[in-house]
Amino acid sequence: MPSPATYAVFLATAIVLLLVPGPAVLYVVTRSIEMGRSGGLASVAGITTGTVAYVALASVGLSSLIPASTVAFDVVKYVGAAYLFLLGVRRLLGRGLQEPGEEAVPRTRRRAYMQGVFVNLTNPKTIVFIFAFLPQFVDPDAAHAWAQVLALGLSFALLGFLGDSMWAVAAGTVADRLRGSRGIACVQRWIGGSVLLGLGILAAVWTPSRSR
Repeated sequence: MPSPATYAVFLATAIVLLLVPGPAVLYVVTRSIEMGRSGGLASVAGITTGTVAYVALASVGLSSLIPASTVAFDVVKYVGAAYLFLLGVRRLLGRGLQEPGEEAVPRTRRRAYMQGVFVNLTNPKTIVFIFAFLPQFVDPDAAHAWAQVLALGLSFALLGFLGDSMWAVAAGTVADRLRGSRGIACVQRWIGGSVLLGLGILAAVWTPSRSR
């Protein structure tokens, strides 16, 4: 485990990071508006799964693999950007949207979960945080450095899960109360689609030197 002082600084830094809404939060809010709280929480679970997967990789010594390879980083970056962009185009075209009063399609939560996993696995900000920023809090001379990476990473994943869940519940509650109205249908299509398109563009142009 890291020292108490190091752990406290890491938690404070992680909380500050998570308080600033980023692509993951916007994605969760979009899904919560479209599908309600259950869909939003399914997306949160998927995003957290992606984070934990990277934490596991980092803990077994792969902390510098992707940042060290420009090609690998760019591939992940542009695949994720293209996926978000495609989701936005589909939303703006009205694909997969419910008509007012229509029942939710079964398996939607499963799809939301899987999309959340993919979105966070291809999120360059998550990659840089786990593989470049987090190791700065690890003592390389410690007997079990991997345990420090695991402890810090899981702490970050837990904080992210709690924070994203709050966004999902808040946005989903509002959406559930408006379910079936023409207004929420417009929000789902135009605002939701525009947000996803914007996230795709952001992911494509974002670089570690200009943002976290």
